[in-house]
Amino acid sequence: MVLGQEHIKARLQQQIAEGRVPHAQLFCGPEGSGKLAMAIDFAQQLLAHGADERGQRMAALLQHPDLHFVFPVHKPEGQSSAPTSDQFIKEWRELLSQSHYIDLPMWMQALERVKGKKDDGKSSVKKVQIYTEESDDIMRKLSLVSSQGGYKVMIIWLPELMHVNCSNKILKILEEPPQQTVFVLVSNHPEQLLDTIVSRCQRVDFKALGEDVIAQSLVAERGLDETTARFVAHSASGSYTRALQMLSTNEEEILFFNMFVLLMRKCYQRDIKEMRAWSEQIAGMGRERQKSFLEYCQRLVRENFIYNFHRPELNFMTRDESEFSVRFARFINERNVFGIMDELSQAQRDIEQNANAKIVFFDFALKMIVLLIQ
Repeated sequence: MVLGQEHIKARLQQQIAEGRVPHAQLFCGPEGSGKLAMAIDFAQQLLAHGADERGQRMAALLQHPDLHFVFPVHKPEGQSSAPTSDQFIKEWRELLSQSHYIDLPMWMQALERVKGKKDDGKSSVKKVQIYTEESDDIMRKLSLVSSQGGYKVMIIWLPELMHVNCSNKILKILEEPPQQTVFVLVSNHPEQLLDTIVSRCQRVDFKALGEDVIAQSLVAERGLDETTARFVAHSASGSYTRALQMLSTNEEEILFFNMFVLLMRKCYQRDIKEMRAWSEQIAGMGRERQKSFLEYCQRLVRENFIYNFHRPELNFMTRDESEFSVRFARFINERNVFGIMDELSQAQRDIEQNANAKIVFFDFALKMIVLLIQ
C-alpha cells in the first residue's frame, strides 16, 4: 500500500500502460513519504504486467527472480571482503513484510539482530555502506537474460551510501542498461550522489504526506480512533514511517529521549563526573547511531523553542516529549537556541569526520552547562 502521492502513481502507471518506462529513475524526497513503497509497488506492477499467475504471485511476495535489491550492509571489523546485499536478503524481506515504510535505523536494528552484540554490550553494527563489491553483483545479475522474459528491476535503496568506487563502476550500465532493465534509486539525500549518477536518472520528487492522509490510514489500517490518529499524524510531521514507529515501542527513539533528558539534567546540576560517564556511554553506540542521536537532539531543541510560543499546532512531539517540554522549554530561548543548534551541528560534523566520539560528546556537554543558563 502506498499512501498519497497520487500524481506519481498515475505517472508510473501510465509508463507501464504505454510501455515507455525510463531505464533509470531517481525517487527522492523526505523520509517516510513513501519512496521505497512506491518503488516496490512500481516494480511489482512492472513484473506482473503480462505475467502468468505464478509470476504475479512471486512479484507480490518480493521473490520474483527478476526483482533485485541493493541496500547498505554492515562489514564486521577484521573481515577482509565486504558483504553484498544478497547475504542479507532474507532479513531485508522480513523487514519489508512488516511494512514498506522503513528507515535506516530500523534496517540497522535488523542487521544488529543478525550480528548480535559484542561481549561488552555495545552495538556490533556501527556503519553501513553499499560497498564496491556490490557493483560486481549488479553487473552479473543484469547481464543475465530475464528468467520470465520480461523486465528486470533493480531497486537501490539509499544510493547516497554507495562507496564512490561502486558508484563509478555502475555508471556505464546505468546509462546503457541491457534491454528491458529498469533501475529505481530511492534516495533521502540526492545532493550527496555523484552528479554523473543523477544526470543518468529521471528524477521523481516526493512531498511529505499530509496529516489527513496519514490519519485516515491509521484509522482504516491500524484501527486507531480519530482523536489518537490525528495526534499521531500531526506529530509524525509528514512521515508515515514515523507515524508507525510512534504506534510501537521504538527502542532507539526511547533511548535517544532518555539520553537527552539525562544529559540536560546532569548539565543543569553541573555533575561533571556523570557527564563524562554519559559521554562514554554514547561513544559506544557507533557512528551512525551517534549521528541519528544528534539529529534527534536538534529536532527536540527546535520543538522546545517553538513550544514557548504556545502554538500547539506548530509542535510535533510524542506525549513523553510534550510532557518533558512543560518543564524544559523555558531553558531554550532566543539567547541560546542558535548556540545550542550550532554546537549540535558542529558535533555532528565532527562525528561524520571520525573525530574521537568521547571527546566530541564530553565537549558538547560542557558547553551546554553555559548555554542552558543564558
